[in-house]
Amino acid sequence: MLKGKKILLGVTGSIAAYKTAILVRLFVRAGAEVKVVMTSSAKDFVSPLTLSTLSKHPVLYNISDEDTWANHVMLGRWADVMLVAPCSANTLGKMAKGICDNLLQAVYLSATCPVVISPAMDEDMWHHPATQQNIAKLSSYGVKVIPAEHGELASGLTGEGRMPEPETLFRYLVENYFRDTRLNGMKALVTAGPTYEAIDPVRFIGNHSSGKMGIAIAEELYLNGADVELVLGPTLIQPRFTGIHTVKVQSAGQMYEAVRRSFPSADIAVMSAAVADYTPVEPSPGKIKKRSEDFNLRLKPTADILKSIGREKKPGQFVVGFALETENEEVHARDKLKTKNADLIVLNSLREEGAGFGVDTNKIIVFGSEGETWNFPLAAKTQLAREIINLIITRLQR
Repeated sequence: MLKGKKILLGVTGSIAAYKTAILVRLFVRAGAEVKVVMTSSAKDFVSPLTLSTLSKHPVLYNISDEDTWANHVMLGRWADVMLVAPCSANTLGKMAKGICDNLLQAVYLSATCPVVISPAMDEDMWHHPATQQNIAKLSSYGVKVIPAEHGELASGLTGEGRMPEPETLFRYLVENYFRDTRLNGMKALVTAGPTYEAIDPVRFIGNHSSGKMGIAIAEELYLNGADVELVLGPTLIQPRFTGIHTVKVQSAGQMYEAVRRSFPSADIAVMSAAVADYTPVEPSPGKIKKRSEDFNLRLKPTADILKSIGREKKPGQFVVGFALETENEEVHARDKLKTKNADLIVLNSLREEGAGFGVDTNKIIVFGSEGETWNFPLAAKTQLAREIINLIITRLQR
């Protein structure tokens, strides 16, 4: 996700500094190169050894150390973005006034990259007029401020001033600085998760879909610059990025209506949801009581979402469908590709160990409308989502 990106992390003297170990790990695992600059007081809260081990770079905190000199000018020019987290009230004031009495301040004043700060302090310090004035001044300089959150503080009080969790900071940088531009200006529609078809107010017909694959596809489209709408069935899993517009639905009928509203303006549509094929003819308005005799439930077919949008697809619209089969998989998938007028069909199989519902991995075969076949081995669903989006982009660029 962040391969080749360069992040400069400034750490200041705040109890929230312990969160930076997790933050560095998130950036590195996403492929970014991370360098850390600390103030002297920050070393009381998190070990430079810990951050250097996780970042795989020496942690810097002195302008000079015996015969070596930390080139603050080059550090400020090296990074794609500089994040100061946590940013204490003391450092906040120094940054606003241009004071240069430590390495972090020298790097900040030399930085030619975007600068983001995540303040962390006690509630009274956060609300003090001097702090708010310093934040306003930094904002006027173009520094982006991630607002402090409400929560438990080091003082034992509960209020505003808490630094957001590392995952929140990670998402902020990704959404604001590291999205690709390959799908800029394009609208994408994705369906994900199961549907629940009500039998009565208590019971439903459903399936084991978790929505992981569809959510991964929505996130990958978003990371490539698309404006994404995700129509999401009932699942506990949610997309990581707030920029993805999520429409929550329960039934196949609700998903059909949501797709019909959005598809006319979509450039890309990926129908990955596990939509029920049948729904009860007459759901009971009250809970059905258990009886000794057999119980018969009448079902009717649900609307075929993929077929409906394939029938109305206009030139320039790209449609991807999913097929989950247990026998004659390739024959059924190729038939679905043709009858639903899709551009790609992604075939899942329940026969493969480590693939299918509820797990983080999958094994897929993708069939193209021009006769292509791509066979992908077992891999993380996030990786397979990248492969699917790459195929879409390649076809769109023809």
